[in-house]
Amino acid sequence: MAPADEAGTSGRPGLRERKKRETRVALSQAAIRLCVLHGWDVVTVDQIAAEANVSVRTFRNYFAGKAEAIAASHLERMLRVADDLLARPAGEALWDSLLHAVLGQFVPPDNSASQSERWREGVRLMLAEPALAGEIVKANAAAQQELATAIAQRTGTDAERDLYPKLVAAVVAAGSAVAVERSLRADEPVQLGAVLAQVFEQLAAGLPVP
Repeated sequence: MAPADEAGTSGRPGLRERKKRETRVALSQAAIRLCVLHGWDVVTVDQIAAEANVSVRTFRNYFAGKAEAIAASHLERMLRVADDLLARPAGEALWDSLLHAVLGQFVPPDNSASQSERWREGVRLMLAEPALAGEIVKANAAAQQELATAIAQRTGTDAERDLYPKLVAAVVAAGSAVAVERSLRADEPVQLGAVLAQVFEQLAAGLPVP
């Protein structure tokens, strides 16, 4: 019998990997929460570790700093989008499956916090931090690769040799980013789910000229 912390024959991550992933997520969410509510310059690694109920040493085992920790949430979210895509019905149209997968991960069940003006302003200020930009780029590159792999599996293409899965992954990432930007910067609060639906409707239609 395989040890409990190793992956089983199904290929799903073992207990140890799941625990590590949960810790990464907890630290990343703690970093986002604190930086949005209190400001980038105020928040320290010590505070993030305490918020996640782990030691600073544990934080350092996962991330070099708070920028990398925050960017990790984007990668984690896109990993879940890829998982959700593969779980969608096989006969469902690809763009419908992608919309459902993205909505499931980008739109929280309770929109109250994310739609408050204080939260929106905090997110805008956090995302404007130059220190975060490079980490977001790296996380996005990794996210697109993971999503391309799932798209290739869904469409019977090759994620390394075929253009299609990489192109779709890049378009999904860009479209999702545009929707988030629109939701954050609209003069009046705009539901992210509604903007995402508009984005994917236009993508599925081939981006016709208005």
